[in-house]
Amino acid sequence: MFYAMNRFKIIKGEEQAFEERWKSRDSRLKELPGFVEFDLLRGPETDAYTLYASHTVWATKDDFLNWTKSEQFRAAHAGAGSSKPLYMGPPEFEGFESVQNLSNRSAA
Repeated sequence: MFYAMNRFKIIKGEEQAFEERWKSRDSRLKELPGFVEFDLLRGPETDAYTLYASHTVWATKDDFLNWTKSEQFRAAHAGAGSSKPLYMGPPEFEGFESVQNLSNRSAA
């Protein structure tokens, strides 16, 4: 499994606009081979920003890389950054390959 994460520092007061942008976009992730799941996570707040992370799980790193080169990726990211500023700087990408996984999904 490959985990692709981006951290976003969202300007205080712009959280709702940021969340709506994500919820309303057509990510088309389910069209891609190897896509497993996606989460948008809201994290801690400071006086200046709220931290968010997008968390996408792929079967393999190659599946993720293929997503980044796909028509679906371009469509999902079209117009990013072209509206009112929401971010304090660019997203910070982190990619991880799974070494061990334990799950109890039925308990969720």
